[in-house]
Amino acid sequence: MESKLKKIILSLVALVAAGIAPNLFVIAEAGYAELSTLAVEFLIPSILLLAVIAAVSWVVKERQLTRQIGIGITAGLIGTLGLEIIRETGFRLGGMPGELPELMGVLLLNRFADGPNLISNLAGWSYHFWNGASFGMMYSIIVGKGRVWIGTVFGIIIGITFMMSPVVVALGVGTFGVDFGWGFPVTVTLAHIAFGTILGWFVFLKNEKGTSIFSTLKGLL
Repeated sequence: MESKLKKIILSLVALVAAGIAPNLFVIAEAGYAELSTLAVEFLIPSILLLAVIAAVSWVVKERQLTRQIGIGITAGLIGTLGLEIIRETGFRLGGMPGELPELMGVLLLNRFADGPNLISNLAGWSYHFWNGASFGMMYSIIVGKGRVWIGTVFGIIIGITFMMSPVVVALGVGTFGVDFGWGFPVTVTLAHIAFGTILGWFVFLKNEKGTSIFSTLKGLL
């Protein structure tokens, strides 16, 4: 009972911490704060908190949670690579209005007036891949081992949410990219299907002993 309670508490804190990074860009594009400020106040602390949670989980013998965090990060990074192959292809074919990671870098380093450079591009791409890793952690903790199709659905939900977010409106393409053309929703949807499918496959393959937070909660009750 005590072990399950520890895992639930640590898992919930990890979920909150992992959910911070992907939402910062949305908050910034909604006009509530600058991304450069949010990065200092929330992004960096959330990454440090996740490292602490992973370490604490290992020390208190909740090592499966540490593994789930690590597997989620790896799965999210690989999934983002798959997403980028499709997104970049769509961008080259005119299905996307610009390089979103480069915009992220410009906003992260507050270079909107100066434009992107090598450092801002590295920052933007790092943030973009960390967002993928964050979604991977959330998925791994929430579903445990899961099934590949669950990952696919998870990716589709992320894509739909993205196309409804202030980010897309701020890009000037309208909700679901209706003002840009059919290439936008097709590219975004296919890219996130790839992300979710790869994520689901990797977690299913590697998270052999992983348990979902719901099954742990059920066992506690």
